Amino acid sequence: MRRTFKFAALLLIAGAGINAQPTSRPLPPIDSVRGAITVGVSDFAKVPDIGGIAARMMLLVDEPGTRRLFVNDMRGPIYAVSYDGKSVASYIDTNDSTWGHAVQSQGRERGMQSFAFHPQFGQRGTPGYGKFYTWVDVRATGPVADFRPAGGSNTHHTVLLEWSAKNAAAPTYDGGPPRELMRFEQPFANHNGGMLAFNPLARAGTPEFGLLYIGVGDGGSGGDPQNLSQNVASAFGKILRIDPLGNNAVNGKYGIPPTNPFASQPGGPLGEIYAYGTRNPQRFAWDPANGTMYMAEIGQNTVEEISTVPLGGNLGWNVWEGSFRFATRGGVDTVGARGDATMVFPVVEYQHDDPLFQRQVAATGVHVVRDNAIPSLRNTVVFGDNPSGEVFVFDADNPPRGGSAGIRRVLLKPASGTPTKLLELIRATNSAQGKASATRADLRFGAATDGRIFLLNKADGTIRVLTP
Repeated sequence: MRRTFKFAALLLIAGAGINAQPTSRPLPPIDSVRGAITVGVSDFAKVPDIGGIAARMMLLVDEPGTRRLFVNDMRGPIYAVSYDGKSVASYIDTNDSTWGHAVQSQGRERGMQSFAFHPQFGQRGTPGYGKFYTWVDVRATGPVADFRPAGGSNTHHTVLLEWSAKNAAAPTYDGGPPRELMRFEQPFANHNGGMLAFNPLARAGTPEFGLLYIGVGDGGSGGDPQNLSQNVASAFGKILRIDPLGNNAVNGKYGIPPTNPFASQPGGPLGEIYAYGTRNPQRFAWDPANGTMYMAEIGQNTVEEISTVPLGGNLGWNVWEGSFRFATRGGVDTVGARGDATMVFPVVEYQHDDPLFQRQVAATGVHVVRDNAIPSLRNTVVFGDNPSGEVFVFDADNPPRGGSAGIRRVLLKPASGTPTKLLELIRATNSAQGKASATRADLRFGAATDGRIFLLNKADGTIRVLTP
């Protein structure tokens, strides 16, 4: 019966592909007026240029144990930022030759992708004291990789590194060289690492505590040419979950949690996998009210999406792009949309040629607001569009089931000025700096434990904070 079912399913898929007409416009435009929200925004801190080029900020995190915010530049530095934003100081330059891991930061997509502090970083006497992790593209391609693609040109490697500070509260990193936990051989220059994070909702003593989530791209090029995302024997195109302090992985450098979906299936699926079928999982976060994990996924050339990420979930790529069957780099089939009950389809999605955007489009985010720091954002999921700097929300209590109808636009209002989008604020700063006007924002989000939401970018070195 199973073989018959699979054959019938293949016939249905083939039939759908024959009858469908690929399109680059499967969705209606976002309604930029109905339900739009205006929030305040103000400058919070300045991150230094490198060689006259603005900081390429990717992530801002709060480390409550040492009462500091930290922000990275993709080229290697991590800066410590005081809670009031008045002090920005170098914590470590991971690209320094001292450490032996030269960062490959050419182009827009390569560099230090993400970093994460162990939840016990500031708790002296615990196994995680002083430990933090960087997920970084490196130049050296000679060392043997733990995970390899099915081909490509070995453009660079992506490495997970563990750093161990002697004194977690020290103003600058005072530990030794990092320990390498895992290494990927990258077949192409794009779609490399994504987010790195510990679940902030996990409590000490629970099985989830201290487990590190790792976003891994599909290896790059376009369309996942090696079909890695759907291959559960490959680590590419996945969300991985590991115990960085464990040692039961194949290389003995980290642990595989027994609760991972494939942890007890030897000789095939990778035990490190938490979820699969991703293309470029740049950002994820958890809902503090119910634990739901959300992911911002960068699409091919047609659909951008925000999805939930359940344990063992298949996010669909490269069979599906958003709610639609992936057809070519330039389009999707609308026949049979969301037509596979085994897949995890987006909660919201938008298309590339929406009038709100310019030439390039890429989903980013994501942050779930449950406090009342900004009342108009309470009980929403905040995300954005990376190049344009547009910010959006949808209802966290009643998430949509795909499409763009549930998306509400968020406009940013400085103390003196009219509501606008981030890119226009950046351009105004560029003018004051005497620099050329930015063509894109490269928006990223950060958050503090007190509810503050920060906006990062790669064009003017300014960290901004949302206000009521």
